[in-house]
Amino acid sequence: MGDVTRSHRFFTNSFGQISNFEPNGCKILSMKSLASIIALLAVTVAFAQGGQTNHPAVNMSEKIFDPARDSAKDIADAVKLATKENKHILLDVGGNWCPWCHKLDSLFNSDKDIATLLKQYVVVKVDFSQGHENKEVLAKYPKVAGYPHLFVIDKSGKLIQSQDTGKLESGDHHDPAKVTEFLKKYAK
Repeated sequence: MGDVTRSHRFFTNSFGQISNFEPNGCKILSMKSLASIIALLAVTVAFAQGGQTNHPAVNMSEKIFDPARDSAKDIADAVKLATKENKHILLDVGGNWCPWCHKLDSLFNSDKDIATLLKQYVVVKVDFSQGHENKEVLAKYPKVAGYPHLFVIDKSGKLIQSQDTGKLESGDHHDPAKVTEFLKKYAK
């Protein structure tokens, strides 16, 4: 048998680039081009799955904040309990209207490590909703830019940390590692 020689046709496209085609009209792809296509496909699939998370759906009908509660009294009671148990107090400020508040509450309840860390705090939920903004209570702390917002106070009621929870997020959810790090940092 003799050597089989393949002929290629070359042409210049409108961008001045030279392309080569098999005689049957199929383009020959270099390994670099093929790897680029595979990488692009992998990124596309990963991006498409980005909207599908393993995080629980938010139940907006659940009442996680109680507008009827007296937040000033709740905080005073928390100071007494924190003194007795030698703990810090975590003020969780938000409202039932707030999807991110529900997401954080869901994480607090579903992540076993975070739930364990929360036991090192006296947790007080402070409702911020239309007609019940707790202005007098919240006036004692730095201004809140968004909700949910966390304040850590010591057993005497002194502010230790004002935490924008946006910094604890990752994409469409609160990042368990960031929340864990935050809780560990200020736990007593």
